[in-house]
Amino acid sequence: MAPSKRELTFLLADPERRLLRAVAARLPAVVTPDHLTGLGVLGALGVGAAYALSRVSAVWLWVASACFVVQWLGDSLDGTLARVRGTERPRYGYYLDHVVDAFSTAVIGVGVGLSPYVNPCVALGVVIVYLALSINVYLESNVFGVFRLAYGRLGPTEVRIILIAANAALALIAPGPSLYFVANAMLALLGVGMMSMLVARVAQNLSQLSREEPYVRTPHASHLTPARRLGISASHSPMSRRAF
Repeated sequence: MAPSKRELTFLLADPERRLLRAVAARLPAVVTPDHLTGLGVLGALGVGAAYALSRVSAVWLWVASACFVVQWLGDSLDGTLARVRGTERPRYGYYLDHVVDAFSTAVIGVGVGLSPYVNPCVALGVVIVYLALSINVYLESNVFGVFRLAYGRLGPTEVRIILIAANAALALIAPGPSLYFVANAMLALLGVGMMSMLVARVAQNLSQLSREEPYVRTPHASHLTPARRLGISASHSPMSRRAF
């Protein structure tokens, strides 16, 4: 499977790309892309665990933010390192990215649902919508040959920054009914916005596919004679006049 063309349009795409390439060029040879993938998974596990432990103390929200940085480093740098070194494995890396992203998202979502700030059902709903957005990205990369990771101007890096800012705000405010309501309302609105982006993107993709492969109307079988339904021309039928 040939790698899809990467189309990164989110706000921090260019500076992030330059930073990651600079870091990748300076990493020792002993560090491999697989090591960084593992680091990203550990970062996601740390985020989920820290959110769950925020029931004990709000200090764990700062730990969650630090783990977000670790998860970003591993998740974003593994592919960059492979491209810098020319060691990409298109088929293996493609499917591994899918599995790792889905697992990391699920772990973080479960951790958020176990925190004292968010209803588990709301957190699970947002996770499901995010996974649907990711699945759509993977389908686009297979069908159109373009890997468009961002939706509009927001990508995974911007989402992590927003979550880190939210963690800081939550850590400085004592938990309570008002905070619980605001946090759930904001997360629910985020889920609605994500669903709207998914619907718009799917509609755009279907429109493009209809232009590239227009529907061709074929005659209905009921309008054909019995001979034509069997693929037999009337002129070659044994009962035609020319057969005698």
